[in-house]
Amino acid sequence: MALATTAKFEEFILEVEDDPTGAPGVYNALCGLIDVEVSRTANVDTAEVPDCDDESLPLSVERQVRSIEVTASGTGVWALQSNKAMSDWFYSSTTLNARIRNSYAQTNGASGDPYQEAGPALLTTLSNSRTKGQKVTAEIELQFDGTPTVTDVV
Repeated sequence: MALATTAKFEEFILEVEDDPTGAPGVYNALCGLIDVEVSRTANVDTAEVPDCDDESLPLSVERQVRSIEVTASGTGVWALQSNKAMSDWFYSSTTLNARIRNSYAQTNGASGDPYQEAGPALLTTLSNSRTKGQKVTAEIELQFDGTPTVTDVV
């Protein structure tokens, strides 16, 4: 029996290019997020196509991918280290470069394995909540503006 090779919690990372000095290419993990979910969706169009030789037959349903969208969401504690950057990002309504990185695949993957998805993203949800006796929590969602660029292990 061969067990699946898996990645650890800390090897699946959601990061945003938010260096306070404005230096490009400097990414930081979003501090405080305990749960991160990445959703990849293919938006599909359908068309009903008749059989030209026998129109009494049921129509054939054909599908084609119209677009691809990738979103990432996370929940956790509201880390003061991320307060300004997250608030600025949300209220500016601008894109920041974001990336989803599988560091295990980057260091241990075979050539051609994807290890990173990156591109401009909008912060579309920024929620906080409190419960007496608990830490303030956060819930975020970001949506990539276009299809992220996938980088493979070389």
